[in-house]
Amino acid sequence: MSEIADIEMQGHLIDSQMMTRVLDKIMDMGGEFEIKNFQIGQKKNDTSYVQITVTGDDSAHLDRILLELHALGAQLVQMDDVKTGVAPGDMVVPRGFYSTTNHPTYVRYKGSWVEVEHNHMDCLVVLRDGRAICTPIGHIKKGDCVVIGTSGVKVVPPERPREKTFFGFMSNEVSSERPSGELVRQLASEIVRTKNAGGKIAVVCGPALVHTGAAPSLARLIREGYVDVLLAGNAVAVHDIERQLFGTSLGMNCQGNAISGGHRNHLYAISEIMASGSIKNAIAEGKLKGGIMYEATEKGITYILAGSIRDDGPLPEVITDTVRAKDAMDKALQGVGMTIMLGTMLHSIAVGNLLPSFVKTICVDINPSTVTKLMDRGSAQAIGLVTDIGIFLPHLVEEIEKLKNGANDLPCEDRKT
Repeated sequence: MSEIADIEMQGHLIDSQMMTRVLDKIMDMGGEFEIKNFQIGQKKNDTSYVQITVTGDDSAHLDRILLELHALGAQLVQMDDVKTGVAPGDMVVPRGFYSTTNHPTYVRYKGSWVEVEHNHMDCLVVLRDGRAICTPIGHIKKGDCVVIGTSGVKVVPPERPREKTFFGFMSNEVSSERPSGELVRQLASEIVRTKNAGGKIAVVCGPALVHTGAAPSLARLIREGYVDVLLAGNAVAVHDIERQLFGTSLGMNCQGNAISGGHRNHLYAISEIMASGSIKNAIAEGKLKGGIMYEATEKGITYILAGSIRDDGPLPEVITDTVRAKDAMDKALQGVGMTIMLGTMLHSIAVGNLLPSFVKTICVDINPSTVTKLMDRGSAQAIGLVTDIGIFLPHLVEEIEKLKNGANDLPCEDRKT
């Protein structure tokens, strides 16, 4: 053991288990540590401070350990200004560039800490006019001043809240045996609380939402102002419109029975919208009188329909360039405080990659493996619920309606039998 470095951490290190995770990581990677200074907060809201000497076999080994500790919120005691390199070409990055996490991040620039703007995972940090800007590799331009390494970079992982909340740090368990009724009630309260506080809510959904009969519930949430951003693909819009025009979804009627020739109805639906030129025009012409896309258009909320290679049509509003679609989603998600992911894996993972870790997230799907994949990405404040969205969403709307009407259901643990 020949190379050492002093690191420090501050925050609620014990109950958020950050201290344990840091020490475990050092040992797992074959390093050694010595706790030089540990000041424990005496009251509930007091933070703790620790200074640790980390030892590695050589400089390369120590650097690998420090890189992992950095993502957990540790930083060098002696912190210099951030190091930078120049991008040699468009979408070409300098060697050793810093790759962002989804946690709030700061860089030390000219002796001051500057917050990285709109930070999310797997991007670079570009310094420009005194600002630190989180930048995807696709937006890197020749000559950009790109942050290199972790020196002068500070990551602030979210900590467990001081009080009990629905969305709590380390709450991302996935189980089909959890009391879903109580979770829906709590989620309804959180949605109402978020909107009353002026927060923005995004919904990410797949076509299963239409097939399971939950589309009217989402349409109602949009109409009543509980959805600010809708992110989906061509299929959601097509089958929602098919349901409105022909009473089917993928050729199935509302009772789940296939009708003769029904497999063509989604193509007829696309044709009708194409004939009008857009969904908005179809509404103005009186063709489309209800559904998710009708309510989203009438309410004037932001919606992004991202295309894929599987799409029929697609509809005029679908963005077929995936890079443009991602940029549009990224822009739409800025300022969102809660995201609800319903029955779609690919779109939800894409959204999770664009979200900072403090955004509250709920993932709902009938497939446990899908929920697990979603919970492993994106928010650190997340709830996973394994259930049928055709049952979940109507129940959620019902609970929100109760809250609007002043109903005050007690949590299950407080009910008297």
